[in-house]
Amino acid sequence: MVLGTFSLSLLLYIDRVCISAAKTSIAETLQLSDRQMGWVLSFFALGYALFQTPGGVLADRLGPRAVLTSIVGFWSVFTALTGAAWNYISLLAVRFLFGAGEAGAFPGISRAMFSWIPLSERGTVNGIHFSGSRLGAAFALPLVAWLVTAVGWRIGFIILGGMGIAWAFVWHRWFRNTPEEHRGISDEEKKYIIHHRQKADPSQKGTVPMKALFGSRNMWLAMVQYFCSNFTFFFCLTWFLPYLKLQYKLELVHAGFYASVPLVFGALGNWFSGWLVDTIYKRGRWTLSRRIPAMAGFALAAAGLIGNTCTENIVGAVVFLSIAVFGADMTLSPSWAFCIDIGKTSAGAVSGTMNMAGNIGSFVTALAFPYLKSWTGSVTPFFFIGAVLNAMAIALWSAMKPEKGLV
Repeated sequence: MVLGTFSLSLLLYIDRVCISAAKTSIAETLQLSDRQMGWVLSFFALGYALFQTPGGVLADRLGPRAVLTSIVGFWSVFTALTGAAWNYISLLAVRFLFGAGEAGAFPGISRAMFSWIPLSERGTVNGIHFSGSRLGAAFALPLVAWLVTAVGWRIGFIILGGMGIAWAFVWHRWFRNTPEEHRGISDEEKKYIIHHRQKADPSQKGTVPMKALFGSRNMWLAMVQYFCSNFTFFFCLTWFLPYLKLQYKLELVHAGFYASVPLVFGALGNWFSGWLVDTIYKRGRWTLSRRIPAMAGFALAAAGLIGNTCTENIVGAVVFLSIAVFGADMTLSPSWAFCIDIGKTSAGAVSGTMNMAGNIGSFVTALAFPYLKSWTGSVTPFFFIGAVLNAMAIALWSAMKPEKGLV
């Protein structure tokens, strides 16, 4: 299952970040300005944000096997259709629907984790599958840059769409919603998982009511801190490559390699944070196992963004953004573990709602960078705003309580 979720996360971000690598070619073909491309990038984030909670509710109700198979197939079709866009409006529509399709992926994974992964291993597994998203993005930036150069951006998107259809087929054939339903694992492993996984709350019957979901203080704290996390990270998925290419007058493929470095550090941040979450939890400190990695990560993210404003060379920019993304990605494992902690059998809806708020942060980032640069003539205000948001998130985590459920 972990291999399946890791590969899904890998695919998710290869498909997502490819438009950043192809940005120059798309803009030239369709005659789009930077502001228009900002709206194209943000429309993905908007579709992704709006369908997070519905995607999570579907995973809770129908199970992650059917839901993940369906949504991966759906978004893969719209990945391919990106290559058929003929003007600005058609590109906006396709990227919005692509984002809506991707929305249920991580909530579906969270719901699968509740049934399959022991509580003491939750941090490590979150770290592994989220590292797939960073490695996928890091791999995609230079790869898609090469692919666009070799076959053109339209054919490139069709090839990437076919990869998603293949994943959906394999997942549906192999995966089952619970260990009890899977005939391919031993009785010994099945008993171990059932004994060590988190127990469902008997008072939770069916899908969590929206009143309970949005009436929870824990839920709102999780949402706002994840908005702050995504504001930092989404810059590296969208504007970092075009920024490097323009600022340092690089060829597209070279810019792609430089832009991939912070994403590799993001994967390292996920692995380290996942290990730290489980290490602290095994010492009997459930609350601290979520708080310490997240708070340390936000501190590093703020430091990296501020440091980036003090450098004038490409090596410094890559180093400081690598620190920022390492820190921002340290917040992922505790955040998603926290959602499963408080959501239990409604982990899909809870994690989807948190991710909805996070991707409103992504939506804002995609627009804030080009607009702030246009208004002020500088990129510095963008990085200072990101640093302030990270500092605010540290305070939010001090009030979050993983042991307190929604119901």
